[in-house]
Amino acid sequence: MNGTFRTPSILPGFGLTLGFSTFFLSAIVLIPLAALVTKTATMGWDDLVRVLTEPRAVASYKLSFGAALLAATLNSVFGFIIAWTLTRYEFPGRKLIDALIDMPFALPTAVSGIALTAVFAENGWIGQYLAPYGIKVAYTWIGIVVALTLIGLPFVVRSVQPALMEVQRDLEDAAETLGAARFTVFRRIILPTVAPAIATGFTMAFARAVGEYGSVIFIAGNLPMKTEITPLLIVIKLEQFDYAGAAALGFAMLVLSFVMLLSINLLQTWGRRRQVVAGR
Repeated sequence: MNGTFRTPSILPGFGLTLGFSTFFLSAIVLIPLAALVTKTATMGWDDLVRVLTEPRAVASYKLSFGAALLAATLNSVFGFIIAWTLTRYEFPGRKLIDALIDMPFALPTAVSGIALTAVFAENGWIGQYLAPYGIKVAYTWIGIVVALTLIGLPFVVRSVQPALMEVQRDLEDAAETLGAARFTVFRRIILPTVAPAIATGFTMAFARAVGEYGSVIFIAGNLPMKTEITPLLIVIKLEQFDYAGAAALGFAMLVLSFVMLLSINLLQTWGRRRQVVAGR
């Protein structure tokens, strides 16, 4: 019998689908990114270094990356606790809380920023009780961390939940039967299983926080050298018609985003390998 057998497919052939995928990816992603790189390349090396290392830009890097790192760390801890609670316990309102986790995905970031400012301002619902103790959240770096924690929490929770569901409960029961303490069970059985998911959620939350703009500008106060994030500095340069400077800062953020995405892919690959080894 001549010919080869092919598995039926709903989509057209490989050549057509590959061509469409390449065209769509180029039009939506590659061409805009290439334009950004090309615009940056028009600057001389000295000008590029000057723009990227000016004190205002360096201060924005420290704030953006530092606040993103702190927010991602907080999300890793409390996101795990929330995922654990939603996975391991049944209680009234569980489904409602589970649905609220995804609210930052659907809520416009500007709305989140306005809401946080209204809550944590000195005359806000919570800020008015913190002000007498000298604790100021809105218009400080603390407010930026709060905003970035809000928008990054779903990434950690949704990454950890499936991993917790795959933890073999019979192994936990067997370890406890053999006399293992609860912390030992957590350290030797639960944590190795969910560690790749926590790392992936941390990386995704960090990458998301670095490029956040809408929810931060309302609560940050946008004071140069103090509460000015890098995305805001890019917008300021665009408003000043400094397109080359904005492109240079955007290129720096592009490189960081690529590194973050590469890290996510490597972490996911590592997690899949650990799961395969554990399943043998």
